[in-house]
Amino acid sequence: MFQDISVEELLELQSSKEISLIDVRSPSEFQESTIPGAVNIPVFNDEERAEIGTLYKQVSVDAAKERGLEIMSAKLPAFVKEFKAIEGNKAVFCWRGGMRSRTAATVLSLMDVHVYRLQGGIKMYRKLVVDTLGKAKLEAEAFVLHGYTGTGKTAVLQQLQQEGYPVIDLESLSGHRGSIFGHIGLSARNQKTFDALLLKRLKEIGGSPYVLFEAESKRIGKVVVPDFILEKKDTSTAIIIDMPMQERVLQIMEEYRPAEFKAEYIEAFHRIKDRIHTPVAAEIGSCLAEERYEEAIRLLLTYYYDPRYDHSFHHDDQSRQIVLHVRSTSEAVQAVKDILNRRF
Repeated sequence: MFQDISVEELLELQSSKEISLIDVRSPSEFQESTIPGAVNIPVFNDEERAEIGTLYKQVSVDAAKERGLEIMSAKLPAFVKEFKAIEGNKAVFCWRGGMRSRTAATVLSLMDVHVYRLQGGIKMYRKLVVDTLGKAKLEAEAFVLHGYTGTGKTAVLQQLQQEGYPVIDLESLSGHRGSIFGHIGLSARNQKTFDALLLKRLKEIGGSPYVLFEAESKRIGKVVVPDFILEKKDTSTAIIIDMPMQERVLQIMEEYRPAEFKAEYIEAFHRIKDRIHTPVAAEIGSCLAEERYEEAIRLLLTYYYDPRYDHSFHHDDQSRQIVLHVRSTSEAVQAVKDILNRRF
């Protein structure tokens, strides 16, 4: 028979890379949120789940169970084959650790495929995430990147993270760049997914004497940044990246790829154009329509983003501010490394 394990036991096994997680909920449930690293092998697809749910509510529990068994029996060979293709230890979970994960684990055990089953399902996992983040504190020293839009702050963090530095890349975790154009070309994540990925990252960098992240507002796209991160920003060392305008324009061109998403950028611009002096807004609109993207970006930076940054930037302790005058993100990466190497 299968063995039930707690959320804590599951995460311990996952952190040591000794287990594969399988979400047996429907594809739409899996897409909405799951445990990071899990794969989806659904007991029922979305249509089947809806059908069984209707039988459960409108006919009877027994009718729903019988229909579920009928559906599962037809797909059993393919279901078992998918599990057998996954090597090593495996753990299954559904929403509450109920019928779907129990059915999957029971059937697999009968076919000599041993799996663990998560007690309480993803609902219990979500509770652990919320409780943990609610009590979390960043004890490590913080270095927070500041700078005008287009100075490559996210690119710098991503490069440093690839090299093993203790980075919390909030924009990547949220699937959003944090601006009115920030969702274009990305898949913005919801709060549940963001929280799960954030907790996973915090565990990965736990024990480091310092952390790096970008100065963000309370909200990034669809998600809200936890207070303990925002509070840490106020006592951090501020690393301010200063880069020439033309380099910033080129950085934005590379990161945002406006030629690939012309209609989306024009639509997003219309949501902010009333906040820009009318003649300038008209010129930006013409630049976007005529695909003069570099000129449009330069105008947006000069008349919209830079003034907003100047108004919002504050860091109380000037002795903890470091300004980096660089011409590229690669220079910025090296400059940040130099700062860290001198400190640690």
